[in-house]
Amino acid sequence: MSYRIGVYAAVIWGVCFPTHVCATRASRDEMDSVGAWTRANLAPETIPPVSFNYAGRSSADFIKTWKSQTSPPQTADGRTERAITWTDPQGGLVLRCTVVEYTDFPTIEWTIHFRNAGSTDTAIVENVRAMDVWFDRGDAGEFVLHHFRGSSAGRGDYEPLLSTLSPGTNMRLAPAGGRPSNGVWPYFNLEWAGGGLVVAIGWPGQWAAEFTRDAAGKLHLVAGQELTRFALHPGEEVRGPRIVMQFYKGDWIRSQNLWRRWMMAHNMPRPGGKLPAPQFVAASSRQYNEMVNADEACQKMFIDRYIEESLPLDFWWMDAGWYVNNGNWPNVGTWQVDRKRFPNGLRAVSDYAHARNIRIILWFEPERVDKGTWLTDNHPEWIIGGKDGGLLNLGNADARNWLTNHVDRLLTDEGIDLYRQDFNMDPLGHWRRSDTPDRQGITEIRHVEGYLAYWDELRRRRPNMLIDACASGGRRNDVETLKRAVPLWRSDLAYDSIGCQCQTYGISFWAPYHGTATVGASEAPYYGEGKTPIEPYAVRSNVAPSTGCGIDMRQREIDYAAFRRLIMQWRQHVAPHYYGDYYPLTDYTQADNAWMAWQFDSPDAGAGVVQAFRRPQSPNAGITLKLRGLDPQATYTVTDLDAPAPKQMTGEELMGKGLEVVISGRPGAAVIAYRKS
Repeated sequence: MSYRIGVYAAVIWGVCFPTHVCATRASRDEMDSVGAWTRANLAPETIPPVSFNYAGRSSADFIKTWKSQTSPPQTADGRTERAITWTDPQGGLVLRCTVVEYTDFPTIEWTIHFRNAGSTDTAIVENVRAMDVWFDRGDAGEFVLHHFRGSSAGRGDYEPLLSTLSPGTNMRLAPAGGRPSNGVWPYFNLEWAGGGLVVAIGWPGQWAAEFTRDAAGKLHLVAGQELTRFALHPGEEVRGPRIVMQFYKGDWIRSQNLWRRWMMAHNMPRPGGKLPAPQFVAASSRQYNEMVNADEACQKMFIDRYIEESLPLDFWWMDAGWYVNNGNWPNVGTWQVDRKRFPNGLRAVSDYAHARNIRIILWFEPERVDKGTWLTDNHPEWIIGGKDGGLLNLGNADARNWLTNHVDRLLTDEGIDLYRQDFNMDPLGHWRRSDTPDRQGITEIRHVEGYLAYWDELRRRRPNMLIDACASGGRRNDVETLKRAVPLWRSDLAYDSIGCQCQTYGISFWAPYHGTATVGASEAPYYGEGKTPIEPYAVRSNVAPSTGCGIDMRQREIDYAAFRRLIMQWRQHVAPHYYGDYYPLTDYTQADNAWMAWQFDSPDAGAGVVQAFRRPQSPNAGITLKLRGLDPQATYTVTDLDAPAPKQMTGEELMGKGLEVVISGRPGAAVIAYRKS
């Protein structure tokens, strides 16, 4: 199949936006371009941007002979939705493509489904690609792919990568083990001269994408579930990945802000009708949970200590270990409160917190099931792995219904406000071992469908509740997951100052809301004896839209006044701008002899913030940073939070000559707020 956008390139993609153009609005040309592409590729009479083999033949050879029709469009909330179906005239196979066009962004998405409308099994459907498109850049520059690492609990999590797709290139990307952002990020920005295309793969399973460059000016992009080869039974239906494409012109940084704005408008959870607010959360410290096996008294004691130190919490976080687990938190599968440590249930803690205007986060990991727990003993048929433990099969309706009702009841009985779901295993082997040769990919599909249905039902029952997607720290953050949840724990590498700087730098291109935690001291897993003073560099390196705290509050020698001041600065000067536009101001680097800096700008408020970091071995005490997105004619009041007096600079000066930042000590961090005068 071939889909050309080169015919539009000269007119639509040829003019770059100037730096100061507001990144929050799509241009007329961008909206026209996505409309033209949609008319050319997602209409009943066209070959869809999807491919598969059926009975040994490529869909490109026969799809135009199938009967096609489209449903009437339904428009609401800035989106128009319709369904296109193609039906095999010789049998019962039906391909349905649900298409969503956005009226306020140059964005198109589609999700595919296959259904057997016949009375016998279908022939084999295989090599299903939810996205199969060709792009022709013509004579304009070369294709450049901006792609990112996923999470692997390392300093390189969310690292931006750049690959030039020159003639003869064949590049394949896929995550590890069945979790969609495990090592590889399922979002891409394909750039060429004058513009480009943002692509996201919505599949909370094992996906793959392949970029193949021919000898001329064309690029072939295919993406979808990695392995599919199945026959469908009569009446059976399966879904495939959701594909999101966003067209842009100008530079790729601007396009990422257009993407962030689309995420906030259309693809982020809104509990209670609002985007999640920045929040300060805390738990009873990693050290205390693991060494003392925290109980009701310790939870209340830590809450009291935060109040005593005037550190106002939004949430109290009760992590792994609150359930019956034989003294070993990974022993999951018995989702009952451990009454030995919590004789009055978790409700005693949640009521205590609620009386102090603090809400409760509670950790679950329902999909991983350990041997010798309630689930393996009572319902081994629900477990892929049986009585020996393994993966709770969310494709099993009985298992999913039990889980939904059980968790929903626990949340009610124990007074829980935010549901946190972890996933500390690779499911791919379990899925594939469960499939017969003529049903490859089906177990994965059913699990993905069940996982999304489970969360959708919890959200339907609890429209004011936020869900946290953890998955070993950021390993299941595809666009379908982030439609329903936010990653409060974006990586299992936390507390590492340089690592957390790098994570914020990378993930902010894509996800406006994410979280990590601080202990106030550089390169420390937790406070040992409380001897280390609070370090502004460490705290400022580890703040995020959801900022967690792992300080051992039993230690009274800590400089809580300094910590309180830093958290208040974050609340007042940084947190209000996380939903603004994001601009990196330095190159990405993990080196300890460099600087790193970025900017969050709220154009409607005429304000923003710069965060800059001088790393431990940097020989340079100063750096000049050229800001972006400002009004060149306006005057801004610029305030270094560590300096005694603000200064006045024009937008033209800040974007042209640049902002000089000086940090005398190393390591050091600066926070510079600005506001239009």
